[in-house]
Amino acid sequence: MGRRLVPLTLDNLQDLPKRCRSCVFWELDPVSGEAAVKAGKSALEKEAWISAVLLDWGSCGRVVYVDDVPVGFVLYAPPAYVPRSTAFPTSPVSPDAVQLMTAFIVPGYQGQGLGRVMVQTVAKDLLRRGFKAIEAFGDARWKEPACVLPADHLLAVGFKTVRQHPTYPRLRLELRSTLSWKEDVEMALDRLLGAVQKEPALRPL
Repeated sequence: MGRRLVPLTLDNLQDLPKRCRSCVFWELDPVSGEAAVKAGKSALEKEAWISAVLLDWGSCGRVVYVDDVPVGFVLYAPPAYVPRSTAFPTSPVSPDAVQLMTAFIVPGYQGQGLGRVMVQTVAKDLLRRGFKAIEAFGDARWKEPACVLPADHLLAVGFKTVRQHPTYPRLRLELRSTLSWKEDVEMALDRLLGAVQKEPALRPL
């Protein structure tokens, strides 16, 4: 079974589940989000958000493929890019953390460890970019797939509660804790063998 986790771009946005392609729950504040849905512009707003974050901050998601079939995705960004985050009773997200906004795995592919692989992939990306942690708002009363992830699932992949709430606790994952000993050794070997090349520094214009 071939697994690939590919950075989310406008080119593979269509590989997200249909309802997620036009969902702007996190990307807009509650009032703007409702207005976009009523005007039928939520898909355009989603594209505009992804485009702006890619240009300004960089990669903000991953799409999961199993044997070239898209089976899931994860979306994340610093809280400054996530207007909805301020509407939660347990906000704000800590300044040293990136917010895990939402994630989804297609039924039939759940329970195969893909959720943990997604979190580890995001953790590696953010560690490389100098961040210390991922935070997320969990739904402690989760019953069905929605934009807010189930708190139990977040706890199962290593998150810890940093602010309690009966419905929307805020959870945190220290990025260093997601790298297993094996992966650390592989990274050290890669460096030793010169397989990991440094990215070119950005020059000011």
